[in-house]
Amino acid sequence: MRSHLRAGIAIHNAGNHHAAHDAWEERWLESDGDDERFLHGLIQFTAAIHHARERNWTGATGLADSASNYLASLSSPYRGVDVTAVRTFLASLRADPERIERAPPLYLTYEGRELTLSELDFDASTIAAVVFAENSDYDETMIERAVGYARTDLDDGRPTSPFVTLVLDFARGENRGIVHQRLAEHTERRRAREHDVDGLFEA
Repeated sequence: MRSHLRAGIAIHNAGNHHAAHDAWEERWLESDGDDERFLHGLIQFTAAIHHARERNWTGATGLADSASNYLASLSSPYRGVDVTAVRTFLASLRADPERIERAPPLYLTYEGRELTLSELDFDASTIAAVVFAENSDYDETMIERAVGYARTDLDDGRPTSPFVTLVLDFARGENRGIVHQRLAEHTERRRAREHDVDGLFEA
């Protein structure tokens, strides 16, 4: 769960509140007990912020109330997240959803730090990269393939592989459009080489 949790936190902190839940949803569906309540509460926390930013005050207050209920019984911190700060923010959002127009939403902390995309390790960055591809016009299939190539290169002892570097850059949002184009070019060349090798053994 750690990598998914960190990826979602960094995505949220980067202002992509709607997309953050995609980093957590699969783990939430697989979890139970306190972990289920924790992830359910975080997902509804980001959804409440999204609705408030869309000026859907009823949706924002309803989700803030529901998220508070899911997080109410959890210790703080929980899995490194300051749940008390989240509950406090949700209470203020529930009381005054228009506050979102006067002040930025709460930044989530992980182990006492406001986590950013540039601080994510490789595993969390690959999750963020796929989430950003899913929530945009980027080629999700190509990004997933590039992530696979990056993992293979790391396993083969090639940490300076262009796939590793470019996947990290894509996740961090550094000229994402240009990085996407370069990843597509590298991925197409790699696939062509694999096809050429496979063809050698075909009858």
